[in-house]
Amino acid sequence: MTNPDRPVSDHPAQPALAQTGQKPASCPAHVPAHWPADHPVVATGRIGVLVVNLGTPDAPDTDSVRRYLKQFLSDRRVVEIPALVWQPILRGIILNTRPRKSAHAYSQVWTKDGSPLASITKALATAVQARLGEAAVVRYAMRYGRPAIAAELDALVAEGCERVLIMPLYPQFSAATTASVMDDVARWILQTRRLPALRTVPPWHDDPAYVDALHRDLSRQIAALDFDPEVLLLSFHGMPERTLHLGDPYHCHCRKTARLLGEAFAQSHPGLRLETTFQSRFGRAKWLEPATDETLIAQGRAGTRRIVVAAPGFSADCLETLEELAIRGREEFLGAGGEQFAALACLNAGDEGAALTETLVRRELAGWL
Repeated sequence: MTNPDRPVSDHPAQPALAQTGQKPASCPAHVPAHWPADHPVVATGRIGVLVVNLGTPDAPDTDSVRRYLKQFLSDRRVVEIPALVWQPILRGIILNTRPRKSAHAYSQVWTKDGSPLASITKALATAVQARLGEAAVVRYAMRYGRPAIAAELDALVAEGCERVLIMPLYPQFSAATTASVMDDVARWILQTRRLPALRTVPPWHDDPAYVDALHRDLSRQIAALDFDPEVLLLSFHGMPERTLHLGDPYHCHCRKTARLLGEAFAQSHPGLRLETTFQSRFGRAKWLEPATDETLIAQGRAGTRRIVVAAPGFSADCLETLEELAIRGREEFLGAGGEQFAALACLNAGDEGAALTETLVRRELAGWL
């Protein structure tokens, strides 16, 4: 039974199987002999997987970006300022100034398939569905924007999923990302009658499969360049520094990912220097350091001529990687004296990304499959 006040889904029925060209399996159903002949068939017995990414505006225009930012920046996990103080600032200043600037940034990375984050996440779900076959139903959702988590969970239940694995696509745990996804799942639980058994994928920041996938994929991209980089800069999304002192493990997770990846590159690329930074600062509070933009400028001024930037904390390329790093980061480094710059792609829905996701999903589905 789904909530009648919510749409079942933004997807057509059996979308992932249809996208991969597979023939959808019929949902197991059970109608006891003593039930009335007109009793509705209840789909049961299936396993669902929901991969969840951050979210994106519906279009690269001011109104769409304003709606998206209002939802995103109203999340108490994202902005921990008391609502009575924050909401007047958000509604009176930020939502009247930032959307136009952000819409311009989105327009620079928008594709014929729409938002890169949305299209890549959809493609990843499709790739994982193809790998799992009929063992599970794979869908995707966004924490902010569409398709919404609640709608996709409703759709999985409607398709007969009595067990659902939720995978927030964040390798490093943060209250502002992974925990926020679980907040939204909890809201769905509170207003849903027919609940499946639920599991979540834990952070995989130090998982050997993740580190190996990153190392292989980044090594392949570096080998394809027409220059040999001196520095590989690992840029993670920033967080206010106070979150670290409040006990959020995100900073430690990022540092461990960087250390493990550095050990792998020390073996394969002994002359390559690795630097770890944090991007996307917002507001006046002190954020995790060193900052990506300041580091790119400092590297150029210090004599570094060839640099590559990777964003291992992002599962899919998005505004922060395609505009902030690939466009603005290039301008900052070259403007400071650098000569050659490349922003490397995230794992995305390629072979490495899909194989890693399948590995993590199958591990967490142990006992269900």
